[in-house]
Amino acid sequence: MIITTWNGKSFDTDKDLTEAERHIVQKLFAWESLVTSLEQFREKKKDFLLTGWNNLGPVTESPALRVIMQDIERKVATRLKTEKI
Repeated sequence: MIITTWNGKSFDTDKDLTEAERHIVQKLFAWESLVTSLEQFREKKKDFLLTGWNNLGPVTESPALRVIMQDIERKVATRLKTEKI
């Protein structure tokens, strides 16, 4: 899957992320529309990084994963802001 962030950076999840990182991104995509606050999103992100894939332990953020997670968080913030208007 190719992910393009708001500022035009593109990432190929097969090449730029580990299997564990891809799993985290998939979970965050699922939660993107479900969380009701940025704090809840950040807590989910923290939990996913700590438990890792199949509960195999912590996942260290690569630069690519960090940018992708920031982009998803930005989308969450935008959604929450527009829902309150």
